[in-house]
Amino acid sequence: MSQLRTARYLKNYLCFVIVASLLITTVFPQTLWSQTTNQVTPENYSKTILPDDKSSDIVNKNTFVDKDFRIERVPVDAGAEIITIFVKLKGLTKSVDDKIEEVPMVSILRDTLGDETKENDRLRYVWMLTYTKPSFGKRIASGVPFLYTRTSNDGAVSGPPPPPVIDLNPTGKNMWNKAFWILFQSLVLDDISIPVKAFTRQYRNNAENYRKSAIARALAVLALYESVEGEKILTDVEQCDLQARLLLDEKPLGFFMDTVNLQRVYQKNIYNVLDIRGHNWELLRQYSEAQGLYFEPLKMPDGSATHALVWVAVPDLITNRERKYDGRFLNIKNPWNDPRLHKWQGYSEIRWFDEENRPVDPDTPNARPRTMIPLALYGLDYPKIPTLLVDFRDTSNPKKREMSKRVIEDLTKNVFSISKFSSIPYFVGRFLYDFATGRRGMDINQASRVRSYSQLKLLLSLNESLDPKLRDEIANRAEVVSLNPLENDFDVEIKIARQQYANLMAYAKRPDGLSAKIEKERREEMTRLKHGSGKRMLFALGHLFSLGIYTHREDDTPELRAEMDMRRRLDYHERFLRETARLSAKPEIDSDMKALRDSLSFISQNGKEAQSKTAKAIAKLFSITEDEEARNLCLVSLYRINNSTAKKELLSIYNNHKLEVRWRDLSANYLKLAVKEDQRIAPNDAKTIVKIGGQ
Repeated sequence: MSQLRTARYLKNYLCFVIVASLLITTVFPQTLWSQTTNQVTPENYSKTILPDDKSSDIVNKNTFVDKDFRIERVPVDAGAEIITIFVKLKGLTKSVDDKIEEVPMVSILRDTLGDETKENDRLRYVWMLTYTKPSFGKRIASGVPFLYTRTSNDGAVSGPPPPPVIDLNPTGKNMWNKAFWILFQSLVLDDISIPVKAFTRQYRNNAENYRKSAIARALAVLALYESVEGEKILTDVEQCDLQARLLLDEKPLGFFMDTVNLQRVYQKNIYNVLDIRGHNWELLRQYSEAQGLYFEPLKMPDGSATHALVWVAVPDLITNRERKYDGRFLNIKNPWNDPRLHKWQGYSEIRWFDEENRPVDPDTPNARPRTMIPLALYGLDYPKIPTLLVDFRDTSNPKKREMSKRVIEDLTKNVFSISKFSSIPYFVGRFLYDFATGRRGMDINQASRVRSYSQLKLLLSLNESLDPKLRDEIANRAEVVSLNPLENDFDVEIKIARQQYANLMAYAKRPDGLSAKIEKERREEMTRLKHGSGKRMLFALGHLFSLGIYTHREDDTPELRAEMDMRRRLDYHERFLRETARLSAKPEIDSDMKALRDSLSFISQNGKEAQSKTAKAIAKLFSITEDEEARNLCLVSLYRINNSTAKKELLSIYNNHKLEVRWRDLSANYLKLAVKEDQRIAPNDAKTIVKIGGQ
């Protein structure tokens, strides 16, 4: 016992020493002994007086005019289609015949059931065509503990179809698989030995980050496609659902999200991203200009700025030699006393300014040239502060910041098996470390920069206004910073995307390929029509504990096929009614009344199995609309829906004495019919309805 207690104390002490040393070496030198004179703080940065001789207007150089996308639709024999988004990579070197490279980026499978009706369509798989199954050597390298670097690129990927980054079918299968592997890792692999534990956890972490990187890039491509003007193959609802599902994929219970709430998830994310980008834009601009530097955002084709460059002018290196420098939020070394900049051999470019130091064209009268040197590139999508991605003077600077979180996590979890909740010394030390770095605006120990680096790759390929030499410089430095052995260079990813697109098309044409897979998944979907939630849970557990060997599927019959078609249409109209009821104040003014009447008409004829939430939405629509036809359809729909909530809402309409008598009489008649047909009605409501019938 004494030996175990001594070992436990030793582990806690070692843990505290590690965190405390990190805290002292990375934070306190900047917090206790840094210059505080004339510092800009988060509280007053918006009020800071900027230098008169600096301007952020040089951003106007990096803008896009054309939105160069091509959408391709390829039918699949089983009654589906593959939609592929091709992107013209203007930022890459053009070929000899001066044609811009066009690369397939994202493919989406839409199950149409072989008809032209949009109401029964379902989006299923999303393929980010640069995402591939890694080779055996890359898998081994990705499991090596503390190997935070690239090793090699994948070669040919001919043969099997590409792996999808997500299955949009909202089932619990993915969640159960994740839960199983977490338990298997904790209860089995972690107890074998520390090397096995470290290897498997490192591999799973790298594999998940590789997939997150693919999802982030797919989201960026879809967001750009959304800005395309003209005819779109994906509807607005599908576009919204697709991005929301990709965003929710990282959430543990994201698949439980009701489809009605997907639009809110999507809109909330847009607002958050715009708020974060605006905050980081202004923070980085004011801090860089306050230090005498130049700020330049880099824009995607849709006009959104996801990254920004910070430059220094060569003449300022002499005039500002004695200037005090505060690197807070910039996280780069002082440029004014750096001898490397005075003998700079790296990339630079000449830009022209007028007498008021505003950027102008070279042929502008009295324009003066000024040599500019890039210092750093930042991502603007991370909450709180801009994220340093590229330091042109010190490539290891952003990599050390990226590694800081991984090193701590790998040491504590993979080696010492310590969590925040199992060790008080570690909890205290980690809290102080996170608090101090956050207060100082240091991007050490931040969440991984996976999303920012993925967007940066796409930006470099699309931004034709960037100088090719600068693009190559940024790309090379970004590749060096990458910590994941599973990643590939962007030039290699372009080849992989083309090969995987060809593989996907070949897989779609095979009789035993994609069409057979779609048919199996439809039979799996039919389980919902034949069995309740209890049995479906047992089927999911059977699939889980058999490691995917067993999957329950129903026999495909014409009756079940027709029922599945009807269920999909019902889901579509239920969702439309619930969204309209939530968003509309007056349907006649702010909604599509024809679509509303069509959905109500469908429910009034086929809505027997509609949900209780739909009944509440229909009752709300009845109360806010004055359209005669729509009100009639609302009452018929509440009568048709066979659940107690619908009848309660119908009874509430009858009891509303502010309504015209004809509406109350009509609702009373439907209630009487519901009693005669023995529909599901709450006992107390049934007694009230019987009294109404006796009057």
